[in-house]
Amino acid sequence: MRLLQTTLSLALVGALAACTTVGPDYKVPDKAAIKDPSANGQFIGTQGKAVSQAPLPAGWWKLYKDPVLDGLVQQALTANTNLRIASANLRRTMAVMAEVDAERNVHASVAVGAQRAQLSGEAFLVEERLPVANLGDGGINLAYQVDLFGKLARGEEAAHAGAEASLAAVDLARVTVAAETVRAYVQSCSANRELQVAQHVLDLQNRSVDVARRLSDAGRGRITDVARAQSQADSLRANLPHFQAEQDAALFRLAVLVGKTPQQLRAAKLDCRKEPELAQPIPVGDGAALLKRRPDVRAAERQLAAATAKIGVATADLYPSIIIGASAGYTGVLDHIGEGRTQRWGIGPLISWTIPDSGSRARVKAAEADTDAALAYFDGVVLNALRETETALSFYAKELDRNDALRAARDSAREVAQQNRRLYQAGRSPYLSSLDADRTLASNEAALAASDGQLANDQVNLFLALGGGWENAPAIAK
Repeated sequence: MRLLQTTLSLALVGALAACTTVGPDYKVPDKAAIKDPSANGQFIGTQGKAVSQAPLPAGWWKLYKDPVLDGLVQQALTANTNLRIASANLRRTMAVMAEVDAERNVHASVAVGAQRAQLSGEAFLVEERLPVANLGDGGINLAYQVDLFGKLARGEEAAHAGAEASLAAVDLARVTVAAETVRAYVQSCSANRELQVAQHVLDLQNRSVDVARRLSDAGRGRITDVARAQSQADSLRANLPHFQAEQDAALFRLAVLVGKTPQQLRAAKLDCRKEPELAQPIPVGDGAALLKRRPDVRAAERQLAAATAKIGVATADLYPSIIIGASAGYTGVLDHIGEGRTQRWGIGPLISWTIPDSGSRARVKAAEADTDAALAYFDGVVLNALRETETALSFYAKELDRNDALRAARDSAREVAQQNRRLYQAGRSPYLSSLDADRTLASNEAALAASDGQLANDQVNLFLALGGGWENAPAIAK
């Protein structure tokens, strides 16, 4: 018996000394897209004057130097409902991580019970009937799982990686909320600007109607000139409700983003009459900085790490598990509880092993397939981040060129319209020529205002693609 005890003790000590962590140790695979040199270099669209390779600042919206916009973004990053949801999800993930971490600790339980009962005599190899008695039992049990093959360690790795992915998801929500808040503000300003332009052009056309009517009354013009001018004025007036609706929609969207009702935001008397402008080229950095900064890339990488750790969890299930337990307490007649004759204790290991079968090995294969899928997803997120940035750079650069051309066309049309108006009022040019010139000016004014709005929107798209705005974010209201 002593030899058997010694042998078991040596076997247990040897097993504990040989503790190992099965499954692959995580690192970003060499074949991952994020390690490709072309993904970490200069962007294709950084050749123009509109952008620079300087690092993107954390609060990029402050580049507009608009205190109202700064305040709105600050409110959104504190009170936005989507951010509150993301924050709650993060807290849940952190709680799950703490639960997994606790598996490494000693688990204790206490049980106390009392009953009036009659025990079976034959259970104790006694033929007589045992008397009815008051029985009691109480004690404490301790259990500690020896992480012989690293199942708990891999589980912790997966849980920590999942928590870091959830944190990245909160950062991604911050990026989106900041960009959408700036976008809603810009769209409100743009709609207001286009409304002003449309109203100005309408006022100009109304003056043309008055001139045409006076000339017709004086016998110097035709009644058809008046009808044409009035028709153009009515057409321009029909555009006003659309811009008013666009302005309202942008304000209502902004209210939701900052966690207010539309009535509360309207009470703040937010009034922006021109799109905010940048006083410097947009700092975009390079591909390496982009991929480090974008929260969706970080989340996908952490998901890959979690999937890799789960291979180790599935592999550890192929091997035995050891739980070292200990218990102590009192069991016996209730009146005798606490006396030496009711005292009990025990200590020793429990070794369990589910012999691996095809199902166990299939779970390992499934975990490996999940890791391959996570790597493919990670590569896709990296490639999409680069695509979004390059696309936003291209649209922004091309819209700048278009805006310059429209501005030049507007300036020329304004000069032509002024000349034709003077000639017509002097009776040296038919009214139709003046009306056509005014119509061209109105079209160019509207096109330029729309381009200014699109340019501001393209700037927001670029900032959103760059993935900044989560750094130094304020605490989210719970």
